[in-house]
Amino acid sequence: MLTRKQHELLMFVHERMKESGIPPSFDEMKDALDLKSKSGIHRLITALEERGFIRRLPNRARALEVIKLPDSMNPTLGGRKSRFEPSVIEGDLGKVARIAAADGQGQQEVMNIPVMGRIAAGTPIEAIQNHSHTISIPPQMLGPGEHFALEVRGDSMIDAGIFDGDTVLIHKQNTAGNGEIVVALVDDEEATLKRLRRKGNSIALEAANPAYETRIFGPERVAVQGRLVGLLRKY
Repeated sequence: MLTRKQHELLMFVHERMKESGIPPSFDEMKDALDLKSKSGIHRLITALEERGFIRRLPNRARALEVIKLPDSMNPTLGGRKSRFEPSVIEGDLGKVARIAAADGQGQQEVMNIPVMGRIAAGTPIEAIQNHSHTISIPPQMLGPGEHFALEVRGDSMIDAGIFDGDTVLIHKQNTAGNGEIVVALVDDEEATLKRLRRKGNSIALEAANPAYETRIFGPERVAVQGRLVGLLRKY
C-alpha cells in the first residue's frame, strides 16, 4: 500500500520514463511534488525501493528503474498537490453492524470504522495509507461526525497513555483547540500524532515523552487532519 506522495512520485517517474526514457532529476521530482527539500524525495524513493516498485541502479547518475506499478492506479493523483483525505464513515449515519453482547444477553450495535494505516508517534513519517481494513467500535465511543482509525508506531506519546501498537480513533476535522492531541500533516508529506500548542503566530507539535523535542512550525506548514477521541489496545 502506498501513501499519496509515494504514488505521486512513482507515477511521475513512470510518465517521465515513458516520454523521454530518462528518469527525472531530484530537483524535478521535488518541484513536481511541491516539496520543500530533496530530503523528502530521498525518503520517498527509499520507501518505493523497499516496497519493490523501483530500483536504483548503482554507479549511474539519475538511475531509477520502475519495476512495477500499483494494482489499481488512479491517474488523477499524478503530479498534483494533495492532502491526506481518508475515506471515512459517518459516526452517526454510517453503516451499523450488530454483534453479540459480551454477557450473551441480546446484541449491541457497533460502527465499522476504516483503519487508514499507521501514524508516527515519534519522528514523523509518511505513514498514512489507503483504507486497509475496518474495525468495529461501539457508537458511544465515537459520537457524531466522521471518524477513522490509525495504528500507532513509536513512543513519543507514552506519557499521554498512547503506546506503540495502540490503535487511535480520530474524529476528522481541520481545526483543534490548544492542547488537544491531533493528527497533523507537516509540509503535505509528514504525518504525526502530537499535542498541538499555539504560540503566537507559530504552531508547536508537542510530544508526551521528554526524550523528544517539541517541533515548531509556521501555521502554513501544519494541517490538522483530525482530533484524538479514543484508543484501542490489545493485551
